[in-house]
Amino acid sequence: MLRYLGFRVLQAVGVLWAAFTVSFAVLFLLPSDPVSLAAGADAGTPVDAAAIEQLQARYGLDQPVAVQYWNALSNAVRGDFGMSISTGQQVTDAIAAALPSTLVLAGTALVFALVFGTAVAFLATYTRAQRLRSLLFSLPPLGVAVPTFWVGLILLQLFSFRLRLFPAFGDQGIEHVILPAITLALPTGAVIAQVLATSLQTTWRQPFIEAARAKGASRLRIQTRHALKLSSIPAFTIAGVIVGNLLAGSVVVETVFSRAGIGRLTQMSVMAQDIPVVLGIVVFSSTVFVLVNLAVDLLYPLIDPRITHGIDRGGAASTEDDPTHDDTLLEVEARV
Repeated sequence: MLRYLGFRVLQAVGVLWAAFTVSFAVLFLLPSDPVSLAAGADAGTPVDAAAIEQLQARYGLDQPVAVQYWNALSNAVRGDFGMSISTGQQVTDAIAAALPSTLVLAGTALVFALVFGTAVAFLATYTRAQRLRSLLFSLPPLGVAVPTFWVGLILLQLFSFRLRLFPAFGDQGIEHVILPAITLALPTGAVIAQVLATSLQTTWRQPFIEAARAKGASRLRIQTRHALKLSSIPAFTIAGVIVGNLLAGSVVVETVFSRAGIGRLTQMSVMAQDIPVVLGIVVFSSTVFVLVNLAVDLLYPLIDPRITHGIDRGGAASTEDDPTHDDTLLEVEARV
């Protein structure tokens, strides 16, 4: 376990470094520079060239790119991302101020996504009505394909402007969270439904399901007591992807609903080429992604005791050390 944790920590460091480096390179490939954008020079506003050079020197933008990269990386390792070029605020303070709103939105959306995804997958694999089954199986691909901003605009038009059930903008109170959370939950819940439904279909073809049927267990009991827990492992595996979808989707959702969160801060910082803020958000998001994936790997044995943490040649967790892995007889005994 210690070897495994050590390997995953090294992987996490590599992921964070790669995300930081790629973001830094992309921002420097963009035309213009953040100081000119902040001063309004690109918009035609007359700005003193000496003042621009002074600001560039203040933020270290007059140095060679390699020097800027090394300074930014060494400061980031110490948790110092500097000050925002567009606002002058400390990057860590800006992220901390925007984080609570995004946490509320993402947490509510995750609950909606889990309920929606699990319900669709459960009903699609449980019902024997072919038409209803086909309809339910068609919902997840539709949820993934529909653009998030379009869903948000439709919900605004229907429930805010016509029915006036929910406020259109703002982030004060639970009533301001419902529509953004539904918008953010739809693609995430669709992914959960796709993975869980496929896994449930596979589980229903396993020998221990036939054994449970032979014992006289009802279809509902088999679905809830035997199939659902085992089938949740693949859905649990994509927790990192789900968190990534929530963070990425918050950029669109918070912009559509005018919410002040990490997503809105990201959108504004990218538009302004605010390098320190963008790098701080990238490192924060990458850290969350890495920690979620590590927690998922460590929690595997609690879901399925057959899974143990071995280290294969690629350093990933494996089940080869467990003598009960793929043992159908023990599976039947344990579950029936």
